Amino acid sequence: MNSSNATTLDRRQWLLAGAGFGTLALTHMLALDEVLGAAVHPEWNHGLHHAAKAKRVVQLFMNGGVSQIDSFDYKPELARRHGEKIDFGIKMAATSVPGTIMKSPFAFRQHGESGRWISSAFPQIASCVDDLAFLMAMASKTNVHGPASYMQNTGFLRPGFPSLGAWMSYGLGSLNDNVPAFVVLPDPRGLPYNATGNFSQGFLPASHQGTAINPNTKIPIANLEPPASAMHITRKSEAEGLDLLHRLNAPYAASHPEDSRFEARMASYELGAKLQLSAPQLFDLSDESTETLADYGVNDNLTYGFGRNCLIARRLLERDVRFVQVWSGMDGAANNWDNHSDIAKEFPLIARSVDGPTAALLRDLKQRGMLDDTLVIWTTEFGRMPFTQAATTGRDHNGGTFVTWLAGAGIATGTSFGQSDEFGYQGAAGRTYCYDLHATVLHLLGIDHRRLTFRNNGIDRRLTDVHGQVVRQILS
Repeated sequence: MNSSNATTLDRRQWLLAGAGFGTLALTHMLALDEVLGAAVHPEWNHGLHHAAKAKRVVQLFMNGGVSQIDSFDYKPELARRHGEKIDFGIKMAATSVPGTIMKSPFAFRQHGESGRWISSAFPQIASCVDDLAFLMAMASKTNVHGPASYMQNTGFLRPGFPSLGAWMSYGLGSLNDNVPAFVVLPDPRGLPYNATGNFSQGFLPASHQGTAINPNTKIPIANLEPPASAMHITRKSEAEGLDLLHRLNAPYAASHPEDSRFEARMASYELGAKLQLSAPQLFDLSDESTETLADYGVNDNLTYGFGRNCLIARRLLERDVRFVQVWSGMDGAANNWDNHSDIAKEFPLIARSVDGPTAALLRDLKQRGMLDDTLVIWTTEFGRMPFTQAATTGRDHNGGTFVTWLAGAGIATGTSFGQSDEFGYQGAAGRTYCYDLHATVLHLLGIDHRRLTFRNNGIDRRLTDVHGQVVRQILS
C-alpha cells in the first residue's frame, strides 16, 4: 500500500467538502476496517510480536524545551562556577551569544527511597519519584523548536511523517470502536509549535491522525451536534443520512481501497454518531469527587487547563483510548517552556501549572489499578543551556541533553539511565534519542519497532527509521 491518491470524482469532492463531523474527519479508523491495514486483537496483551505489558499510553508533552538543570538534572558544578565565562567550543547558541555560567535559582534535594535529586519547582512530582524511571541524557539533532518537536513526536526533523500515536493506531487498531484510538488534548491557550503536524498521520492512512479535543471550551468537539437552530435534524434523520451515505459510498470504497481519505471520512461519520452518545458523559465531571477535582487543580486558575486535560485523559484511558497526548505550552514566545528571558520568574509559573496535575494523574492511575497496564511518558523537545542567554538570566535552547521520565506498565520504578556532563551541557553516558524512546514504548506495547513498517514511495518506513534500541535498563 502506498500514499498515492486515487482519481478524484465529483461525488467524492462533495463528500470531502460536505458538512458533518468536521473536526473528526480523517482522524480515526474503526478497528475492523482491514482495508486500512489495522491489526485487530481481541485481547490487548497479545501485542503484534510478543506479549504486551502496556495496554495504553498517556504522553505529557512540555512544549518549548524544559530546562533539565532547573528540574531533574542536579548539577552542583554550576553553583561552584556561577558567573564564570567558559568556552564550550561554540560561538553562538540558538538565538544569542552565550553568557556566563548560571546556577539554578531553585534548590535541589533528594527524594524517596531512590534518592533522586528534584528541583523545588516540582514538589508534587517529587513525591511520586519512586514510581518513575528517568532517561537522563536524551538528545536531539537540532535546537530549533519546530524540527525538534517533529523529531520527538515522529522521529524525523521534517514534516510529513507519522507520529507515535498514529503508528500505534495503525499497528494495533482500536481497543474500543466507540472512541478514537488516538486523542490529543492541546494546551487550552493554543496549539504547540508545528500545530497539528506533531500528531499527524503522515503517509499512513488518513484515519490514524490524532483527534484533537479541547475539554476547556464550551464545545470540546466542534460540529459533533447540530446547531440548536437546525430543528429539522433529528436522531432519526441522522441515522437515515448515514445509511444513505453508506449505500452511495460503499461501492466506490470497495473498488478504491487505496483512497484512505475517503474511507476515513466514512469511518468518521460512524464514530461521530457513536461519540454523540458517549462524549457528553466523558466531559461531565459531576461524577468525580470533590477531592479528585481538587487534586487535579481544576478549580485553580493556574492549573485549571492542564489539570482538566489530565483528568479527561484519565477518563479517556478508562474508556480504552489507546494513546492520549496532553500538551503544556502553546506556540510563540510566551505561555510555554521557552524561558529565554528570566528562568527565576518564568520557570516556576509554567512548572506549577503542570506539577500538581501530573502527580494527581499518577496517583489516580495507581489508586485505580490502571498504572499496571498504562504507560506514562513526560517529555519535551530539548533542554536548555547551562549559561545565561547573553546578558539576561534566561537560558537558550540546548539539543545536547534533556530529561524524559516514564512510569507505569513495564517500567522499573526508581531507576535511571544515562548521565549528562558536569555542566548539564551534553550527554556524557547512556545518551538516548527519540528512536530509543519510541522503540521502548513500542516494545512495551508488544511491538518490535523494526518490524512495524509501512511502504511509502518504495521504502519500508518505520517510526524509528534505521535507528533505535530498547532501553532495557529502565524496564522491569
